[in-house]
Amino acid sequence: MSVLKKATAVAAGSLFLLGAVAAPSQAKNNTTINDGLVNVTVGDVTVEDAVDVNVAASVVATLCDVADIGAIAVLGEAVDASGKKETICRTDAGPVRIVNNKK
Repeated sequence: MSVLKKATAVAAGSLFLLGAVAAPSQAKNNTTINDGLVNVTVGDVTVEDAVDVNVAASVVATLCDVADIGAIAVLGEAVDASGKKETICRTDAGPVRIVNNKK
């Protein structure tokens, strides 16, 4: 193999390896908070894990005996967007909270 072919092969191989190393840094950040899913907890127990905000609102409304599911869904969307948890009510088993599913 000529020197030019060897140099070209080495350069191409180096570029390939550089691309393989750089690719993971360009990957989508999988730790985004706003994915439309939240957890519902009662005390220290997760009763619903990574469920849709509307499902969580329905569960929380039942647990807290609240008629306005829409208001709870809005709180769930805020929790999903911010990553913070929101206590909806307190029961004998502990506080009923909507918590972001991403940690």
